[in-house]
Amino acid sequence: MENLNLHGWLPIRLWQEAGQWQVDWCWFGDAQLRQPFFGDAVEHALRLPFNQAFRRQTPLDALGLWQRQSPGLGPSAFIFHASRCGSTLISQMLAQLDDHIVISEPPPLDALLRSDLPPAERCVALKGLLSAYGQRRRGVERRLVVKLDAWNIGELALLRECFPDTPWLFVYRDPLEIAVSHLRRPGMHMVPGMIGATVLDDGLPFASQEDFIPRRVGRLLATGLEHCRASAGMAVNYTELPEAMTGRLAAFFGLDDRQRKRVFAAVGQHAKQPAQVFVGDSEDKRREASALLRERVLHWAQGPYEALKSLPL
Repeated sequence: MENLNLHGWLPIRLWQEAGQWQVDWCWFGDAQLRQPFFGDAVEHALRLPFNQAFRRQTPLDALGLWQRQSPGLGPSAFIFHASRCGSTLISQMLAQLDDHIVISEPPPLDALLRSDLPPAERCVALKGLLSAYGQRRRGVERRLVVKLDAWNIGELALLRECFPDTPWLFVYRDPLEIAVSHLRRPGMHMVPGMIGATVLDDGLPFASQEDFIPRRVGRLLATGLEHCRASAGMAVNYTELPEAMTGRLAAFFGLDDRQRKRVFAAVGQHAKQPAQVFVGDSEDKRREASALLRERVLHWAQGPYEALKSLPL
């Protein structure tokens, strides 16, 4: 692998085989990643005839080798979130900018963060992975923004050990609205046992989804609050969006006047389903909530939500 050339290729999967970590790569060429999630971009790329005929797999240490041969952009910002709270809107707004690489919830990153690799080896792999995502495939890229899975707020400290200078934010929302969204269509982390051990686990029994989901939402908000207080993260309320992208979020991401106008090209679209027009649904969600759900949210999640709102801007 001394003359490794992976220009145009991105890591799409990490897994263990016979005790050794492997990397699955997919060819993207110079295509910009504008889909709401990295998985959507992978699904599109895998339909290309080239990727149906050719695949590349390497050992994990190829990430570090490729970084040394072809250093990519370092991460300029990390987006953490409580789920269903506007983080995808932020990432989709930034994806309108030609000089931004936006990687949204890439499974290989979650796999590394929650792996049992020794800390030093994991940090090398994390740096190599983000360097691979930060390759300047079109030659105009200047910033790399990474949005993580909601449960990765539990691994924030691990990520900051490798990237201590990268600023980060935590997007949150009224917990009742988050809970109703997951009751309608549960995310993976709101299905018991689906994603393995995370910071969201509390080990307590539950009687129904209306009990289980508010507890998980509460854990998300409480963990985000803890890290915002300890590590100077920026807390961003859903109610601030999208207007904050002309103010404090624009400053956070370092956007100039032209970019501030450009990002609003995505605002009229539904962030997760760009073909649809976005329609606010906060009031509908609140009306839909049952008395039990309201009681459980008040007990488990309202406290950290109010504390997040009280953090200084």
